[in-house]
Amino acid sequence: MKIVFIIFSLLTSLVIKSQTGWDLQECISYSLKHNISLKQAALNSEINKNNTNQSKAAALPSLNVGAQHNYNFGQTIDRFTNTFANTQVLSQNFYVSSSVVLWSGLSQYNTIQANQYNYLSSIENVKQLQYDLSINVANAYIAVIFAEELLKISENQTKVTKEQLDRTLKLVNAGSVAKSIEYDIKAQLANEQVNVTTAENNLTISVLNLKQLMNLDSVTNFEIVRPNLNVEDEQLLTNSIQYIYETSVKNQPNIKSGEYSILSAEKSLAASKGRVSPTLTFNASMGTGTSGLAKDILGVNFSGYQLSGITNKGDSVYSPVTELITRKTSFQDQFNNNINKSIGFTLNIPLFNGLQTNTAIKNAKINTLNMRFSQDIAKQNLYKTISQAYVSAKAAFKKYAATKVSVDAANESFKYAQQKFDAGVISAFDFSTSKNRLFAAESNLLQAKYDYVFKLKVLDYYQGKPLGF
Repeated sequence: MKIVFIIFSLLTSLVIKSQTGWDLQECISYSLKHNISLKQAALNSEINKNNTNQSKAAALPSLNVGAQHNYNFGQTIDRFTNTFANTQVLSQNFYVSSSVVLWSGLSQYNTIQANQYNYLSSIENVKQLQYDLSINVANAYIAVIFAEELLKISENQTKVTKEQLDRTLKLVNAGSVAKSIEYDIKAQLANEQVNVTTAENNLTISVLNLKQLMNLDSVTNFEIVRPNLNVEDEQLLTNSIQYIYETSVKNQPNIKSGEYSILSAEKSLAASKGRVSPTLTFNASMGTGTSGLAKDILGVNFSGYQLSGITNKGDSVYSPVTELITRKTSFQDQFNNNINKSIGFTLNIPLFNGLQTNTAIKNAKINTLNMRFSQDIAKQNLYKTISQAYVSAKAAFKKYAATKVSVDAANESFKYAQQKFDAGVISAFDFSTSKNRLFAAESNLLQAKYDYVFKLKVLDYYQGKPLGF
């Protein structure tokens, strides 16, 4: 019943969300929770965490217990009674042992540090995937807004043409204009209806792309909240390229990940060098055992004398005849009596092992240097990307400003053209040309606007600012 309630609550929240619309932050938040690649990256990070914990546990003393249960057949020497046996002998052995490395050239310590930095690097990689997914969702979100507004412009153009066609039909019926003008307007209307269909398809594809990035399939009537975007000044000019770059170096997860990778490589190099050092290990053990031949002596039975020899004078020598009275030693007595303990130290001095240690040190040095080169390349690419984004944003704003003037001019031109066409001064072709010019200018303005908005979001992304409107 509880599961049904949870599912019902989830579906209800999705229905409510589909009715109110999704803003950018909600789209990003949902995508971060449901993206499969992010979940895989998080699992890989957990593996690195486990490796770190394992390297820490490897430095702790080991503790092992064991037992043996053996049957020996044929002639053998029982290890616990030190006697020969020609029958089946049951023996048992129990032990506990422990060892700890006292010194290994700090190899264990540096290995722990290297794994810790690997784990921190993997965390930053997960954050980088989150950042990349967020900017991709923002791009797809803006693409949906652009497609919606472009569809609205196309529909408005079609509406104007339909109204113009109605007026033209009245003039044709009244004999004021030629029939050919009617066909010209109908052709214009057909082209604009095609534009509407194309805009609808583009909107459908844009919504689909956004939903796929969010991994969202359960909401059919998916709608987004259209923010009020005003582009009035060059907002990006408040910060320089150098400032954005320096801020980005501090905030970008891939840069932090590279720094942790360098530290990990340095610690791995130190661990490899530490393996040249002698290793000192402390060992301790305790064991006991039992044997089926073990017996306790209870007493002696005297049964008389027997001739054992004759002296030089001819006298007989007699010795007593005795028989030991025994019983099988109990398991508990054997367990307690056979306990043995040992402690010791083991010193291992590596002299030659097929150049394995030497090769590992050389490779660790190369890997450390490679990590530093990779970090330098990452920083260079970051500066290059920020510079390009900054210049592109400036160009996009200039394009927007120029296109805005073009729209104002095209709009005024179309008003005059419409008046002249209604007065019969210009042809339908000239009217359509003016109208198409206005549509192209409005489309270019819309494209320049959202291109500029997205590039601003890219610069915000590199500065670690939250993506939103």
